Amino acid sequence: MTSQIAPPAPTATPSTGYRLRWAGLAVILAAEVMDLLDTTIVGVAAPAVRQDLGGSDAQIQWITASYTLAFAVLLITGGRLGDLLGRKRLFVLGAAGFTLASVLCAAAPGAGTLVAARTVQGLFAALLIPQGLGLIKAMFPPKELGAAFGLFGPILGLSSVLGPTLGGYLTGADWFGLGWRAVFLINLPVGLLAVFAAGRILPADRSAADRATGDRATGAGAGRIDPVGVLLLGLAVLLLVYPLVQGRELGWPLWTFLSMAASVPTAWLFTVQQRGVLRRGGTPLIEPSLFGKRAFVSALATGLVFFAALSGLMLVFTLHLQLGLGWTPLHAGLSMIPLSIGVVVGAVLSGALLAPRYGRRVLHLGMVLAAAGALGLWAAVDGATGLTSWQLAPALALAGLGLGLIMAPFFDIALAGVEESETGSASGVLNAQQQLGGSMGVALLGTAFFGWARTDGFGHAAGLTYGLVAALLAAAFVIAFLLPRQARPDGEGH
Repeated sequence: MTSQIAPPAPTATPSTGYRLRWAGLAVILAAEVMDLLDTTIVGVAAPAVRQDLGGSDAQIQWITASYTLAFAVLLITGGRLGDLLGRKRLFVLGAAGFTLASVLCAAAPGAGTLVAARTVQGLFAALLIPQGLGLIKAMFPPKELGAAFGLFGPILGLSSVLGPTLGGYLTGADWFGLGWRAVFLINLPVGLLAVFAAGRILPADRSAADRATGDRATGAGAGRIDPVGVLLLGLAVLLLVYPLVQGRELGWPLWTFLSMAASVPTAWLFTVQQRGVLRRGGTPLIEPSLFGKRAFVSALATGLVFFAALSGLMLVFTLHLQLGLGWTPLHAGLSMIPLSIGVVVGAVLSGALLAPRYGRRVLHLGMVLAAAGALGLWAAVDGATGLTSWQLAPALALAGLGLGLIMAPFFDIALAGVEESETGSASGVLNAQQQLGGSMGVALLGTAFFGWARTDGFGHAAGLTYGLVAALLAAAFVIAFLLPRQARPDGEGH
């Protein structure tokens, strides 16, 4: 590995890694679980929220959209703050704020208050989540990075099932009369545990003097965040993501397209402004050197298409089961278990065995299997009547196996050549890419699904949309040829 990772604690070395790295990984994954649950669990509780608090259709939509937007707008800034202020410090702050905001969501007296609390929750998630990739890269030696990143696959798969299943159960069980409020309070024990464990287990941040020395050595500038850059980048992301989140529900009025178009010149202004910051010796919000790294840029392009396909698949599957087949949220969630099992198996095989040895070929294999699974779903649902969960299980398991295979080589290749001073910025950009890709997938495939459903019925619409998912995965397959064959030339580190 060409980057020189400063040991975060006396027990950490580039060859052996941080002594408590696996326990630290468990803490990071706990934070991922909180975030992933919050992106899936709330939609199931929305009807109960509407019945209890009232509010307009727009307010109910904003219970989900406010979190997504706040998260996306601040992600890159949150990652850069980890570089400048310390990743452990930002992780603990983000976990504590996220947990407190979850309690505020549960205590919300009205729909407007709940939307505001969800916005705060998204802002703290943007401080919390980007630190995970940087901490993993700092804690683990190169030869173990694939296995560490591979565990993200099972967490993604399990959370995708656990979110709607747990949301449906907690809302219906009405423990202690809490009803839908319990879906937010579930974050309280997980968040408190994450805050406590992070303080004791995660490696200590470098001192301010060490960070300043590293910044000078790498040309990272004065080590202060750029407020103008934050505003310009936030505006560019908002102009793009807001219409993607809201456009489908609103029927894609003209302003949504104008907003997305306006994001392009705003992003150009941000780029010009960042170059000026660098010329003046300041700290750019996104390290320009990242975009000179082939692996990182190729991963951004590949991941944008892949995460669009993944989010679109999850959305259309749950919509078809509930709207088209009339299944309950709990039934729909349980029907996704084969997908989760496939993701777990694929991720374990990839991270522990295949990715370190075969690199990009594992990612390609995963995309082929995931596309085959999507086509299998098309064959199962198009024109079928009286569908059962068992009829969908083989295709779901195949798609899950493919998705699980992809996770470890994707993150390992993307971050392999990233320097220590660039890690937070890179993590923020990668996380923002996932959010953007997911929003694009939901907008594109959700619009296609509802459009076809109006004329051809839900079953036929779902089948055609699964075909689009397979097409997106085929596109990602082709783009992935731009990635290096291995994360590192020898498959372990250099």
